[in-house]
Order: sequence, then C-alpha cells, then structure tokens
Amino acid sequence: MNQATLLRDRSRDRNLFQSRLLIALLVVFLAFGGLVARFVYLQVLQHEHYQTLAESNRISIVPITPSRGLIYDRNGVLLVHNFSAYTLEITRSKIANLEQTLAELGQIVEITPKDRKRFKKLQEESKNFESLPIKTHLSDEEVARFAAQRFRFPGVEINARLFRHYPLGDSASHLIGYIGRINDKDVAEIEAREETTNYKGTDHIGKAGLEQSYERELHGITGYAEVETDAGGRPMRTLRTKPPVAGDNLRLSVDIELQKIVEQAFGARRGALVAIEPETGGVLALVSRPGFDPNLFVDGIDPQNWRELNESRDKPMNNRAIQGTYPPGSTFKPFMALAALETGKRTPGQAIADPGFYVFGGHRFRDDKPGGHGYVDMYKSIVVSCDTYYYQLATDMGIDAIARFMGSFGLGQPTGIDIKGEKSGVLPSPEWKKKRFRKPETQKWYAGETVSIGIGQGYNSYTPIQLASAVATLANDGVMFKPHVVKYVEDAVSGRRRPIEPTPLKTLPWAQKNIDEIKRGMVGVNTEGTGARAFANAGYVAAGKTGTAQVFSLKGAKYDEHGTKEHLRDHALYVAFAPADKPRIALAVIVENGGFGAQSAAPIARQVFDYYLLGKRPKEPANEDKTAGDSQ
Repeated sequence: MNQATLLRDRSRDRNLFQSRLLIALLVVFLAFGGLVARFVYLQVLQHEHYQTLAESNRISIVPITPSRGLIYDRNGVLLVHNFSAYTLEITRSKIANLEQTLAELGQIVEITPKDRKRFKKLQEESKNFESLPIKTHLSDEEVARFAAQRFRFPGVEINARLFRHYPLGDSASHLIGYIGRINDKDVAEIEAREETTNYKGTDHIGKAGLEQSYERELHGITGYAEVETDAGGRPMRTLRTKPPVAGDNLRLSVDIELQKIVEQAFGARRGALVAIEPETGGVLALVSRPGFDPNLFVDGIDPQNWRELNESRDKPMNNRAIQGTYPPGSTFKPFMALAALETGKRTPGQAIADPGFYVFGGHRFRDDKPGGHGYVDMYKSIVVSCDTYYYQLATDMGIDAIARFMGSFGLGQPTGIDIKGEKSGVLPSPEWKKKRFRKPETQKWYAGETVSIGIGQGYNSYTPIQLASAVATLANDGVMFKPHVVKYVEDAVSGRRRPIEPTPLKTLPWAQKNIDEIKRGMVGVNTEGTGARAFANAGYVAAGKTGTAQVFSLKGAKYDEHGTKEHLRDHALYVAFAPADKPRIALAVIVENGGFGAQSAAPIARQVFDYYLLGKRPKEPANEDKTAGDSQ
C-alpha cells in the first residue's frame, strides 16, 4: 500500500468518525432537549395541575350534610321535622381489624344483618377516614353500655345525627310523601341534573309526595371540611370548613285539621278527596285512603312491612287523589248540561218525557227509576239525576262536541298540581280510541258508545284532582287555576318567603247566565234532590252533584248492592262547592265500592263544609246513610 492510499484511508476513517460523533452528539442533544422540554412542560405549563394533584393527596374534602327543610300546614302546624339521635359510627382508617371490631361491638349493642348490609354499602361509597354509622337510633341503655367499654374500641364513636320524622304517621302520607335511601336510579337522576357534588355525604332523597317534588328546596346546600391527611390516609388536622346551608321550609295551603277530619270521615273505607280554594287553586285537603306510615321508609323499609304494603288488596301506596282514575258517574251531568246550553242543543225550559229508558240502535238504556221521572227539564235533570235526559242529550251533541267541551275543563289531562305522578285519565273521543286500540275493528267509534258517555260511564275515567279542579272552575265562573299544595317556600336562615303565586290558566268563555243555571240546579240537588238528606239543616247553601259509577257491567240486570261482592260494588262520588253564592271551597270525593253517592260520599262532604265554613267538628265518622232513598 503506498503513502497516498494510506492517507486516503486515514482521511476516510476520520470523516466517518466525525460523522458518527456528530450523530451521537445530535442524539444526545435531542435527548437532553426532550428532557428539558418535558421538564418545562411539567414544571411550568402543568404546574397548577400537578400541584392540585399533590394537594388532593394531602388534603381530602369531607362533606357536611345540610339539615333538611321542614314542612308546615297553612296555620303553622309542623307536619315534618328532624330530630337528633345517637348513632354508633366507625372510622375505618383508625381500625386494624374491622371484622373483629364488628364482632366485639355486637356483644355490646345488637348489630343486625340489615345494619351490616347498610354499612357495607356505605363503605363502598365513602373514604377510609369518613365516619360511617353501623347502628342508628341507639337507646340510652346502649349508649351507656358502649360508653363503659369505649376504651376498647379506638376508631368507634357515638355521634348525634339528624333523622327525618313524620309525627302524623299515616295521616297526609300521600300528600307529604317520604324520604328513602338513595338508589342507582336516584344517582342517575342526580347526575343528569349535575348536582352530584351537592349530594356528597347524603344518604336520603325524597321518594314521593312533597318530599320528592320539592327535593331541591328541601335538601339544602352541602358544606365541606378540608382535612389534611398523612400518607396512610389518616386525618391530621382540619384546614378549612364551609358550613352547610339548611334546606328551605315549605308552608302549605293545606289545613291539616281539615285533612284529619276527612280521614276520620272515611274510616276504614277506601277512596280519595280533594278540596280546593276556587279563587286561588290552593289545595285545602288532599286525601287518599288508606295511607301508610312514612317513618317505615326513612332507614330502609324491612321486607315484611314492604310485602304487607305492596301486596295489600287495598293498595295503600297508591295515591288515589292524583293517580286513581274512575268513571265520574252522574257528577258528569252538570258539565254536560252546561255544554248543552253553550252549544245551543238545549234551553233551560226545554223538557223531555222520561219513560224510564232510552232506546238507541235497538238497545234499551235503562234509567235508575223504573217508570221514569215524567217530564224533565234541565233543572230537574240535575236535581233528580235523570239518566234518560242525558242519554238523549249525548246522542244529540255527538262525541266530538262532548270531548271538546270537557277537555276545556281539563278533564283527561294532568292538572299540573305540584306533586309528581299525576295520571292523565281518559277523555274519550274517536281520536283517543284509534290510539288506544290496535285492531282496526276496535278502533272505530260507534254512535251507541256516545250514549253512555253522557251519564259519565263508558270510557270516561278521571282522577279526583281533575274532578275537583273542574268543579272549582265552575264555582269560580269559568276562571281556572292550576292546583297547588305549597303556599310559599321559606328560607330557613333569613326567613325570606317566596310565594307560589296563584296561576290562572285560562278563563272559559261561557255565558254567565248559563253558569248560573247550572249552579241553580246543583243547589237544588242539596235542597230537594239526591243530596238533600246529607245537607239537611246545614246552615249554609251548598251546590253539589251526587254520582254512582259502575265497577263492572250489569249487562241489563238490576244492581243489587247487598248481593254483590264488596270489591265489585259501585263507587260513590260527589262534587260540590260552598257557599253557593260566593264559593270558598270546592271538592270532589270518591268512596270506592261505597254504593250510592248520596249514601257514602255526600256525608263526607258535609263534614268538610261544616268544619271549613262553620268550624264544627264531627262527633263520629260519616257512616253510610242506609235510609237515603235516591240512587244517584
């Protein structure tokens, strides 16, 4: 190899080495640059984020649940409140062996499988340093026994907590509702409302009635405590506390004494009553019988009580006032009569001859009175409750006109009352039937079906709140208000009140002379007609209409109350308002399987009016008047 070749090889090796060195330096520079960039990203750009994470590892937020708002009636009577009781609570971070601790605690106070199940669920939802109840409502004896042995149980304490209490028991239970433990469905709804933070640490939520409808107002605002913890999650000190804000209180339009009188009047019978102040829409009483004890649900109802409530034939959990749907029977007739006047199908003096039946399409529709009522004009048709008059009127009006007019009174649609779960009922029409039935042959509306609609039977099906709202609108000369139970919401701290303003939904364009004619007929019901016995010597003038609704088809046979099983007997209904010239109260009442309206329903209304208008308290329940002679 010559000198020139050797120099070229050395030059090539040097260039190759320098290239490799540059590449290595570039890799080192890029790696170092990446480390610097990552350092800048973490320490500068993401400084706040990681500082927050570090703080969250050091500081934990412990929720402080607010005191739930109270509920009062219109006169300031306390209906729902909270009380303090002792609970046995465990902080898991302070306990070495949880199972051993529970076993030893069980020798001092009774810890049931239900207590353990609830505690396990709370464990899954809470942090180690939070104090969780293992046993609630400790007796004084249990408190004393544990206090004597407390030195053996580090991490176990007795604390005072607030519990919901319903002092009235089953009285007004459907109206007030109840609270229960939060379940998965409740969690989903809370998340949908973006209120998860406000329910941290909260075990209960409103499940029915006002407790559910006004949950946001009653719940309050959850507070919190910032607690510094060590590496093991054990609390060291409290850094900052934000106190909770108590829930708002509710003041109702309901008179609880009136409510109790109605419940007493029902006795052991099933049914519902809704009483409304016509000029405001304020609900004075909302009764559904039988009721239930809301206190059973506060800590989780036990299987036996739930089975008894859920499987009872009387269905005590059903709020009949807003969810029960019933044929209105003859209480439908005053509205039919007003429709006849407004549409020009009848005049007040126009009369028919009632032979005791009405024939349509070869079918005989029977009146309640054999031989009929003779000549019947509009006034008499309401007073004696003549079916034949309304069979013929319904045929002359037609189903479409009936449906339009009754719909204007809110029948067949929710009233919008401030309690959740209201049913719509059924206002029959050809359009409704097409939606209701699937087969084409069952979707057609037949003219013969209209005949029964005229006396409140057939497909007619309405809730007591709808009937009460309709009669209140009639009493108020066509001005309709949305029914409401809450009168105002009160701030528990400042006492500032937010009124629930009466909401006039509409004014129906009916002629005053026609309304007055219907009112005259309804007054006649209580002075000389089907309600006269119940309202004898009342001391005021009330307008009303009795009604009886069939539970099953008689198929042409005559109804025999005593020969019919109790749950198949007719329902008894009554709608009314008083005083007739300047109404202060309007109501609808139904007694399930109570027979004739004059016997069962009207006497209950009499007790309501006597108390509300005169302050008279009944001496005994409104028993059925077996001597009443009229069947409507």
